[in-house]
Amino acid sequence: MWEFEHAALERGYHTIAGIDEAGRGPLAGPVVSAAVVLPPNFSCPGIDDSKKLSEKRRDALFPVIKAQALAMGIGMADHREIDQINVLAASLLSMKRAVQDLAPGPDFLDSDFLLPDFLLIDGKFTLDMDLPQQAIVKGDSRSISIAAASIIAKVTRDKLMANFHKTYPQYNFIRHKGYPTKAHKQAIIEYGPCPIHRTSFRGVIVP
Repeated sequence: MWEFEHAALERGYHTIAGIDEAGRGPLAGPVVSAAVVLPPNFSCPGIDDSKKLSEKRRDALFPVIKAQALAMGIGMADHREIDQINVLAASLLSMKRAVQDLAPGPDFLDSDFLLPDFLLIDGKFTLDMDLPQQAIVKGDSRSISIAAASIIAKVTRDKLMANFHKTYPQYNFIRHKGYPTKAHKQAIIEYGPCPIHRTSFRGVIVP
């Protein structure tokens, strides 16, 4: 899964960040993106697209990635932004924010970390940033950096939705994380949408 990273290094780039998002499909909550810069000696057996991994496996990989990453950044776009500019634009905005949030990992605070000079982005679209970049369809299964970012983004978003569950327990966000399950749709019918629902999405009933 190092093909794209090695290709960028061979072209003369030095600091390569993988970027991915989580949460485009749910009816509620934010879209969350992560940007991750991995060291050449990164070792994390079993890493893959977060959607292919169980929640238990993602939770186990999260601290391993965080501990080894040269840098990590998190970006979000909330439900209001999603409704205002559409979920694709909000996803790209959250990715841009993740890159802008990049900071050295805990073991590299005293190192001469360089901001990324090349971006690997999951999907078909590049970001509105003045940085060389490459969009990779199914990148979370093809690039180690994007796969790492997909896990960081997914676990971070799941934790946010677990916190929202405490405020809005009737929707059971802790179980479905806002995705349009039958039980979630039924809860919307019964209770109406809550403040974090995406009112522009089909399946969310607006009073």
